Amino acid sequence: MSKEFRHIVRIVETDLDGTLKINFALSNIKGIGIGLADIVAKKAGISPEARIGFLSEAEIEKLEDIIRKPGKYGVPGWLLNRPKDIETGKDFHFVGSDLTLQIKNDIEGMKKIRSWRGYRHAYGLKVRGQRTKVTGRTGKAVGVKKKALIERAREKAAA
Repeated sequence: MSKEFRHIVRIVETDLDGTLKINFALSNIKGIGIGLADIVAKKAGISPEARIGFLSEAEIEKLEDIIRKPGKYGVPGWLLNRPKDIETGKDFHFVGSDLTLQIKNDIEGMKKIRSWRGYRHAYGLKVRGQRTKVTGRTGKAVGVKKKALIERAREKAAA
């Protein structure tokens, strides 16, 4: 470990707080959870208790390489966020903006083939079978205006 402390460490196009332990700092990267962060730290040979601000440039590059190519370092396929990709059949792990772009492409593909999930995404409804009568009303006016109309009608009748 180097003696120099950095308050902000940049890994995989994400700024991380240097005061955090490695597991918690890496979990702030989109696409990496605590479990994967723990395995990445162990594969890099770095103690999970170390603060990420004290790591040397070589250790940070090693972490970034493991995050970008986890299969090369023996990370199990079930831990990756894209096992058995639809187009290629290979295991991938996307992080950061790549993950966001891949999710958008998946949703656009569902919309294009007009699947039920694509239809629900297109109309901004819940996708996974949740109830919608009472919950998920943000941006919608289901039963909200009716109460206001009744109150106005009572005020007019009383006047």
